[in-house]
Amino acid sequence: MTDAWHRPIRHVKAGETSADTSQTTGMTRHEGISAATVGSSRLWMGETHVAARTNSGDHHHGSAETAIHVKSGHPVFVFADGDREVRIETGPGDYVFVPPYVPHREENPTDEPAVVVIARSSQEGVVVNLPSLWSPVEIAES
Repeated sequence: MTDAWHRPIRHVKAGETSADTSQTTGMTRHEGISAATVGSSRLWMGETHVAARTNSGDHHHGSAETAIHVKSGHPVFVFADGDREVRIETGPGDYVFVPPYVPHREENPTDEPAVVVIARSSQEGVVVNLPSLWSPVEIAES
């Protein structure tokens, strides 16, 4: 058995990410770092591509915290606050934090594609698709 501090560093080259992960309509997720790609046990990282003039479906990511870094484009992140819809307009270099179980969607109202880098506190790309932002969400007991 190899000591934990002697395990190799893993390298996933540009273009070697996999779209063989959970998906939501209107966007394409590509996983780079996950249990499947590098054997991670507590982290998932990848990119999401949202085409021009497209909205994703409403969804959440279970118990995972999600950190988002806008690489290109101007995606809008939408969530419900009570009975109103909140829209966060972003641009390249911005960061967005999505807490666990929060229903949301990504929108791209511009003529250019949007690409965001995503890191989650789970080695799996957890995606629960929902019919609306106001759909009841079952929170797993920890």
